Amino acid sequence: MKQTQEIARPLGSKSLSIAALLLRFQGEIVRKSLHFLIALVPLLASVNLPGTLGLLAAGTLFYSFAESSRLQGFPIPLVSDLTLIASREKDMPGFVLGPVTLGLGAMLSLLLYPLPAASLAIYALAFGDGIATLAGRMMRGPRIPLFSEKTISGSLACFAAIFVITLGVTRRPGSALILAVSGALLEAIPAGNYDNMILPVGIGLIASRLSLA
Repeated sequence: MKQTQEIARPLGSKSLSIAALLLRFQGEIVRKSLHFLIALVPLLASVNLPGTLGLLAAGTLFYSFAESSRLQGFPIPLVSDLTLIASREKDMPGFVLGPVTLGLGAMLSLLLYPLPAASLAIYALAFGDGIATLAGRMMRGPRIPLFSEKTISGSLACFAAIFVITLGVTRRPGSALILAVSGALLEAIPAGNYDNMILPVGIGLIASRLSLA
């Protein structure tokens, strides 16, 4: 009986570990789905820029209201549920800031830069940052010196995603290479949720300077 219990204990721990990893990966998928959805913003902005800015602002304000209500013990159905699923453990006790900075990053891109440059900035946010995080979580691998939260696999994935997207939009390999390198460097900055603002604002500025606008 004792041997059976000793065998069951590590097996049970292993099952819990696998379940925790699956739950964490599910949360990462939900979280990065928001990043991928933000890629629709340039299309909407090309049709109606003021309306798109208003939609982003309204969504950001509504989420902020829902998150504040959740923290006060009055969760908003669906919104609060998705927030909990997508939240990292370290963010759960407080206000989950990621969706707010995501919306602000897209709005800043549209406000600061002409639409072609803003589009590249938002695509970098949607795919560069989103794919970098998924790659870093799935592949792990060595971490970047001085930036313990960032992995080399994640930075390479960010570089590849931004290069492919920029090349597809501009057909300019040199400009795509510059933006991809810049995006990988910006994404590697350990800024937490604020990388949702740093990355698109930086990419939009560089795209403007390269006359991609």
